[in-house]
Amino acid sequence: MLDSSPTFSNKKNKRKKLQQLLFCFFARIFGHSFSPSSYKTKAKANPELKDSIEPPIALSFVKSEMKGGGIRTKVEEAKGEEVDAAGMKRSVKQLHFGGWEEKGEAALEIKRLAKVDARMRRSLAKLGVIPSLVSMLAEAQDDHCRHLAIEALIELAHGTFTNKALMVEAGLLVKLPQLTDALQFPGKQELAVLLFSISSLAKTQFPIAPCHIIAFLTEILNAKEVAEEIKITCLATLYNLSTKLDNTRAIVSSGAVPTLISLSSNRRASEGALAIMGNLILSAMGKKVIEDDSMVPKALIDTTTWFDKPRCQELAVYILMILAHGSKTQRQKMAGLGMVPLLLEVALLGSPLAQKRALKMLQWFKDEGQSKIGVHSGPQTERISLSRSLVSGRETNKCQKAVKQMVEQSLSNNMEAIMRRARVPENFSSFKSSVASSSSKSLPY
Repeated sequence: MLDSSPTFSNKKNKRKKLQQLLFCFFARIFGHSFSPSSYKTKAKANPELKDSIEPPIALSFVKSEMKGGGIRTKVEEAKGEEVDAAGMKRSVKQLHFGGWEEKGEAALEIKRLAKVDARMRRSLAKLGVIPSLVSMLAEAQDDHCRHLAIEALIELAHGTFTNKALMVEAGLLVKLPQLTDALQFPGKQELAVLLFSISSLAKTQFPIAPCHIIAFLTEILNAKEVAEEIKITCLATLYNLSTKLDNTRAIVSSGAVPTLISLSSNRRASEGALAIMGNLILSAMGKKVIEDDSMVPKALIDTTTWFDKPRCQELAVYILMILAHGSKTQRQKMAGLGMVPLLLEVALLGSPLAQKRALKMLQWFKDEGQSKIGVHSGPQTERISLSRSLVSGRETNKCQKAVKQMVEQSLSNNMEAIMRRARVPENFSSFKSSVASSSSKSLPY
């Protein structure tokens, strides 16, 4: 009895406040001044006045209207949660024990529920829907059921590492060869999106066997009828895997390097391909495979000329820098393909990072040139003076004219590059943000 008195007084105070707000509301409408004291006095004097003044409106309705429909919204939310809970139970039951048609309906409902929030995705995973969906994807006889299962898994994997790990534990990656044979090409593209989400586990300590994923990605990247967006998604997946050094051998052994070098000339896919190569070249095995390819360094030098793609230019110069470091053969190849004038242009017009890398490479070429005419045994001064005495004045003039012509040509090329860069509109990279970080962690530039 003592515990109920404070509750009763609180309710009474709330009722008084609501009545006061109600009186003010009707006073504005009818032009009268109402107050609790005047209302009580008039009501005692004339009981009929009480009925005429007090509006026949439920307090709960007034309270909900005064709060902007807050109570009504909460009731609707509660009803929605009840409906979702009922739909969840029904879908889980159909997915576990129903036929293929019921499983398809359950997968569609799970996809809808998984879009609600992260709490709903965790609840669905606790009910064991992920292993059932993986089994449905592998055992379904038609593409429609597989399509529904893939879409449901994509939604369940969104924003939660736990659900992604459960998919791997359910054997999704092991069943990839079976799915590759069973799925039509549109289904493979949807599966590529799911694998991109799962590949983020490579940045954690969770173990992933990359061999099946890499084989699937290489097949998609080599296909001609694939849209560029799907290729970019596959490159982002492969980039996530390449961030772990233990996966380098599997990527190189799969034959993905020639595909990456070929894609480096594609202006949309180039950034992803170069970023993966930047990770692979950090290992001795990856460097050996890249430098032995017939398209290297020609393809990378061509990419270095993309001044409207600064990120691609930085990555290309970085890979060339690693190839040239300690390899006289590669430096000779680059010099024969006109790398030195291009490096001068990058050092003048490139991004700050590309400029630093270009200047570093130019220093290597300069040091190599000086080593060829370095100190030898014997009197060097006499040999130089004799050689100089053989040069006539006419030859000196020719040399001066040649140098002047080279300077003018260099200035002309620089002006053309500046004008070309000014005319090109800004084009933001379409590659995933996961590839935005630089691969040059082992070098100062």
